[in-house]
Amino acid sequence: MLDEAARARRPVPQLAQQGDELTLAQAYRAQAQLLQLRASRGERLVGLKMGFTSEAKRAQMKIDDLIWGRLTDAMRIGSGGSLALSHYIHPRIEPELAFLLETPLRGAVSAEQARAAIGAVAPALEVLDSRYRDFRFSLPDVVADNSSAAAFVVGEWRPLPADLKNLPITLAFDGEVLESGSSAAIMGDPLRSLMAAARLAAEADLTLEAGWLVLAGGATAAHPLVSGTRVSVAVGSLGAAHLEVHA
Repeated sequence: MLDEAARARRPVPQLAQQGDELTLAQAYRAQAQLLQLRASRGERLVGLKMGFTSEAKRAQMKIDDLIWGRLTDAMRIGSGGSLALSHYIHPRIEPELAFLLETPLRGAVSAEQARAAIGAVAPALEVLDSRYRDFRFSLPDVVADNSSAAAFVVGEWRPLPADLKNLPITLAFDGEVLESGSSAAIMGDPLRSLMAAARLAAEADLTLEAGWLVLAGGATAAHPLVSGTRVSVAVGSLGAAHLEVHA
């Protein structure tokens, strides 16, 4: 149902409204099956995205851990590339940091191990698009829906700086800054998000492979996309990434 909703760009009711209340474990199994359908059409897994990396958001959702989703090569848009709103249901965008892994990570890892596995870091944009009506969902709903992952943009890869804890991050539409934040909003230190990604993926028998990327989580609120807009993210000394939005 969720796969068809995404392909047809037609939202569906929340699962609970259809009498399908899933446990979180069932939701992650549904997510895996959803991505198997996409793999059968030729898409390739290239990494993970992390969600609910904000403590305030977790408190709002009454959960005590992050959620995650899978990224495929078909979801990637080059920096400066374009996105057609007609390909989505009600897309939103948020600024992030992306990690490129040089060596694999799996299970419980230390901050030192996580740092050593990173080959590069880059500013990134994540496009979120819930397949549910009104962009409303329960925790199992969103997890089954691949944690609302829809598309992503990654800027130029750069060497990992000595400190990731307080990099300024901005989200702008047509040069007008809509959100200003800090990498500290991502769990206090984005490295913690990568550590959580390795732990949570291992629970699903996944290893974060060399060459994969991990989106660390939103640094500010997400904003609805508007046709004819140039969206950009800037992250301190790491540079920027851009996306052109059209109908």
